[in-house]
Amino acid sequence: MQKRSNFYFKYPPNIQELDLASMVNLFRTRGEPKKADPGKHFACAVTHHLLREGKHWFGLHYSQKTWDNLLTKGSEGFPMTEAELNVLGKLYMAQDEAPHREIIEKSSGVTEKLAYLIVNDLRSFGFILEDEGGFLTITPRGEKALHGIARRIYEKRFMPEMLNNFELREDPTIERAQKSDQEQRSLF
Repeated sequence: MQKRSNFYFKYPPNIQELDLASMVNLFRTRGEPKKADPGKHFACAVTHHLLREGKHWFGLHYSQKTWDNLLTKGSEGFPMTEAELNVLGKLYMAQDEAPHREIIEKSSGVTEKLAYLIVNDLRSFGFILEDEGGFLTITPRGEKALHGIARRIYEKRFMPEMLNNFELREDPTIERAQKSDQEQRSLF
């Protein structure tokens, strides 16, 4: 399935190079307004206009208007990426039997550290539910968010082929980073 748009949030391709503390900090502070130091300015990552204050996303800055345009319908202000599409899509397809959290994290298309943060945020936003055994299910709000990001990228409601397209982009650096994640994983 071919992507129809490139106008959505993306995690940096080399995010696996970050240590755990830096990744958590950048993930938790994404979307917060950041003011430029006196006499300095930011540039919007999309419009390239100079800004005195912009929303922060992993080192990039966006004007409020651009940030609002990047948010997808049904996401309730949650910045959605292909990784969230993958997590929510796998849960949507597995409606008969709830998959375990570890399976979803490993198949998310990002490092397991980042996948852990994504699953926690999706749960806190009410897009997914986790039972005491660690099994995940998608909620109706999660389905709306899934269809919103699918429409943003593919201009169609979610279909399983969208996951296959995402999974084909395996990056060997992510595999190496996932192996090194096992040591730091115990910090959670």
